[in-house]
Amino acid sequence: MTRKEEVLQDVVIKFAGDSGDGMQLTGQQFTNNTAMLGIDLATFPDFPAEIRAPIGTLAGVSGFQLHFSSARIYTPGDDCDVLVAMNAAALKANLKSIKKGGKIIANIDGFDTKNLRLANYPDGVNPLEDDSLAGYDVTKVDVTKLTRESLKDFTELGVKERDRAKNMFVLGLIYWMYNRNLDTTKEFLKEKFGKKPVIYESNIKVLQAGYNYGDTTESFTTRYKVEKSKMEPGLYRSIMGNQALSYGLIAASEKSGLPLFLGSYPITPATDILHELAKYKSFGVRTFQAEDEIAAISSAIGASYGGSLAITTTSGPGMALKAEAMGLAMMLEIPLVIVNIQRDGPSTGLPTKTEQSDLMQAYYGRNGECPMPIIASSTPSDCFDVAIEACRIALEHMTPVILLSDGYIANGAEPWKFPKSADLKPIEVKFKTSIDEGDAKYMPYKRDEKLVRPWAVPGTAGLEHRIGGLEKQDVTGNVNYEPENHQHMIKVRQAKVDKVADYIPAQTIDSGAEKGKVLVLGWGSTYGAIKSACQELHEDGVSVSHAHIRYVRPFPKNLGEIIKNFDKVLIPEINNGQLVKIIRDHYNVDAIAFNKMMGIPITKSEIIDEVNKLL
Repeated sequence: MTRKEEVLQDVVIKFAGDSGDGMQLTGQQFTNNTAMLGIDLATFPDFPAEIRAPIGTLAGVSGFQLHFSSARIYTPGDDCDVLVAMNAAALKANLKSIKKGGKIIANIDGFDTKNLRLANYPDGVNPLEDDSLAGYDVTKVDVTKLTRESLKDFTELGVKERDRAKNMFVLGLIYWMYNRNLDTTKEFLKEKFGKKPVIYESNIKVLQAGYNYGDTTESFTTRYKVEKSKMEPGLYRSIMGNQALSYGLIAASEKSGLPLFLGSYPITPATDILHELAKYKSFGVRTFQAEDEIAAISSAIGASYGGSLAITTTSGPGMALKAEAMGLAMMLEIPLVIVNIQRDGPSTGLPTKTEQSDLMQAYYGRNGECPMPIIASSTPSDCFDVAIEACRIALEHMTPVILLSDGYIANGAEPWKFPKSADLKPIEVKFKTSIDEGDAKYMPYKRDEKLVRPWAVPGTAGLEHRIGGLEKQDVTGNVNYEPENHQHMIKVRQAKVDKVADYIPAQTIDSGAEKGKVLVLGWGSTYGAIKSACQELHEDGVSVSHAHIRYVRPFPKNLGEIIKNFDKVLIPEINNGQLVKIIRDHYNVDAIAFNKMMGIPITKSEIIDEVNKLL
């Protein structure tokens, strides 16, 4: 049979099925294979909100979207070119996100009467057999049957064990479609199942069977190829946000010369940071899985008081529980990094879905006047740099710092160029070792030009001191209830946080002119969608610029001047309007909000539409 090969610039694929179908593993393997070829990529894993939703239901659909391209890309794509649907629910949940004319590869076994009923299709309706998919290129593959057939010689495996390998069949088929080599996945399977020969050999057999099916069936007449991206030379790897954040914390530990301590309580989607850091005891990393959120942050406060680089990680509900202890850390004026990987709320909300809804909580969510610097990551790889910067601010300004990421960033992946240790700036740490000349005793709240108090490690001879949560007398640190002192200390603590603005970079325009009609101002995970939208608008000659805020509190000193240079300011957020309220309050500007709260990212096309409405 004659085959033709087509070269594409970019492709968006989504693997979707039941949460037990292995779609996340399939997507991750294809992602790793893509990264090894030097092709730019962005991913969006989409997990069910329930731990184990009923099999075959819409609530149980698990998806993994991958956008790969020979050009530079910044999002996992608005719409899919290819959808692999393992069952009826996967098709129904994702049909609206497929481009018209796009390819659907459907597992026939997942569209039986039972699966159709569980996916809430009307009785007698099967989308693979009526005309409802007429606008798409549909290929039916009996993945389950072919998987079982390829494993007929593995008599020691039961039917359920054989069916677990069907994701490898799909992966092999997609590898064939996009001219890929199987070696990276074979190496992965050997590492994972090398000590279980039957499992290893059966997965390899099914992987190869999927590849061979693509090569021999008449259903696929075209193979596709995406060329290597033109990226800055260097050593790259695919990295997810929580991995990059973990490595950034380790790098900050090395650059500060302090041991790293993480006090954490497991919570989605932050738990992977605990898992990742636990692997690096060789770097002096200590991880403590506490019994609850309060114990987690309290242990980190103790570690900081003892001279460690202390971190605590959580998500929105955990931030609420940590609030009182965060106030204690602020009163103690000790360095501490509080990482919040945001998710949908309130309460338990949609724990596996993404949202930017904790910015107000980070700003104001503590009792009393309790200001803290806030810094936000914008992409998975950016988490590395932001983690280092959060630690730098905490250590050099003696303050707790809140680092905001979200589920989209945490679980998404993109290429990351390995940095060189020599290129990372050292973090200055000054421990107090002696009493200042002229002082009779150690003064724990005596401040320098940054309004930063000294840091004395307990046990240092002659520097005995007591600090706590009650209001402090300035300089001495003694408990003080005087009204004038309380007001003074509130003003000083606020001024110390405000003064951080003197030591952070000026805000820059990411793309577009310095002045113009519309400024799209973003923060966090909206970065890729805004950048992609502005690039497309620039190609159409539209006057639009993009600025993205990393330092959310305090803002860069020149941010107000940038805002004044534009007729209109659009602020897209995955919340009900939080940064926009702060910007309006801070700069007295009538900023325009665009909000989306669906558990999924804002898309490029949505931002383009919003900008065009303003012109």
